[in-house]
Amino acid sequence: MKIITGNDLRTGDVIWWTGQGWSRLVNDAVAVGEDADAIIAQENDKQVVTDTHVIDAETTSEGVRPAHIKERIRALGPTVRMDLSLKPADPAAAKWVI
Repeated sequence: MKIITGNDLRTGDVIWWTGQGWSRLVNDAVAVGEDADAIIAQENDKQVVTDTHVIDAETTSEGVRPAHIKERIRALGPTVRMDLSLKPADPAAAKWVI
């Protein structure tokens, strides 16, 4: 499946297109199919998101998982300290990336 990601212009947070707006949680991302370019153009015009792009992902038993390791790292959050990530209490979070 294809999903859209970008960065929030106000906070710099990695965000994911939900079909109705943006979320910091990759599990909220929805498949965009053929509509990706139109969604990106419309959202870029609103000037609330930057660096929007379409990525490959899959749905697993744990939710949405980006196909590429770079995007999995972005989805997890800061890598300098796991307690600052989006899954600080999950001891298996780092394994999710690889």
